Amino acid sequence: MIVMSVADVAEVVGGQVHGDGSTPVIAPATLDSRDAQPGGLFAALAGEHVDGHDFAAQALAAGAAAVISSRPVDEPCIVVDDVTVALAQLATHVLGQLDPVVIAVTGSQGKTSVKDLLAQVLEPSGTTIAPVGSFNNDLGVPLTVLRADQETDYLVIEMGARGVGHIASLCRIAPPDIAVVLNVGQAHVGEFGSPDVTARAKGEVVEALSAEGTAVLNADDPRVAAMASRTSARVLTFGATGDVVLGDVRLDDAGEPHFTLAHSDTSVEVHVPQIGGHHAANAAAAATTALALGLDLPAVAERLDHAGARSPMRMSRHVRDDGLVVIDDAYNANPESMAAALHALADMRAGRRVAVLGEMLELGDVSDESHLELGRLAARLDIDLVVAVGAGAAGIAEGAGERATAVGDVDEAVRSLSAWLSPTDVVLVKASRGIRLERVTEALLGH
Repeated sequence: MIVMSVADVAEVVGGQVHGDGSTPVIAPATLDSRDAQPGGLFAALAGEHVDGHDFAAQALAAGAAAVISSRPVDEPCIVVDDVTVALAQLATHVLGQLDPVVIAVTGSQGKTSVKDLLAQVLEPSGTTIAPVGSFNNDLGVPLTVLRADQETDYLVIEMGARGVGHIASLCRIAPPDIAVVLNVGQAHVGEFGSPDVTARAKGEVVEALSAEGTAVLNADDPRVAAMASRTSARVLTFGATGDVVLGDVRLDDAGEPHFTLAHSDTSVEVHVPQIGGHHAANAAAAATTALALGLDLPAVAERLDHAGARSPMRMSRHVRDDGLVVIDDAYNANPESMAAALHALADMRAGRRVAVLGEMLELGDVSDESHLELGRLAARLDIDLVVAVGAGAAGIAEGAGERATAVGDVDEAVRSLSAWLSPTDVVLVKASRGIRLERVTEALLGH
């Protein structure tokens, strides 16, 4: 965050100061009063279940310089009409005073993994800011931008969308110099209506580039590759048929990918210390972005070799004291990411492989068939046991057949698993975020 006074912030966001406007703001903003930093801002949002205004005093006691709120609270505060709009206005202003390379990453799945990989590749080359977790919406993007300051060289932004126009709006807050589009899949198809509409929305990030920018596109996804026609910027592609060629993907006994990347006359062997073959494509996207920024392929390969998982509940490997391995991938789910996780599980060396799966939300008319097909895939991959949790996941159990059991809730799942598992087994836990299936992981690990 650049240094501003409370009064300066109020002027930018069109708010009214209550209290001392001369107080300096020297730290970023947060939505969680427990994370308030001395000299930072606390954005008090009135949500459906929790009203941030009730926690203003807690944030100020922690040292926050001021509260941005939609009604007067403990002073000092800046009262605005809309806190979300105010954060966007402030982020746009702050970024306008800085000069980092802005890299926007979007796609139906893999955004968080790619931004984490990319951050680890770029950090040795310069000060890098990237989102915490999956901060990728109209709140997360401004909060990420407000962590940048004059020392920031690279600003990595993750951009999600719930409809046409959303990414275009985020690009007005943080105009990208490099736009990375990973894929177009079934995620949120119930809201978008079709993959073609999803592609229209995701491609807005490419349209936001200037002619001096770079679009990094997945050559193996036809809808993404077609986005090259939507920009006058330079285009670099990755994939089996890309400018950066991904090949020879293989997994070791821990399920971690080894592969080759080739560009121009250079070819390198790459290893990513994360679970699942899909991380090879994620790494190719990160590597191509790094090449666009002037890094060389051998240096990128060396940095990827140390690029571990940073965001929680994304193929996170946990080992219980008795040796049981639990793979927590419960942050989100859609048909493509579910399939990738099941393939990763199937490739792992273990006594028995167990998939604890919950409902994939927001799939609209394709939901029933998608859950059935997921169960069929688990059967084809010879997963030893599939535990389908909740009524919405019943189709998974139906598709998996005799190797599946359907349970009503998390408690029933844990009871069933506890009586069945042995220390040599590996358990995958995955569902859409709204199902909160990480509770299975916590119970199995004794947390």
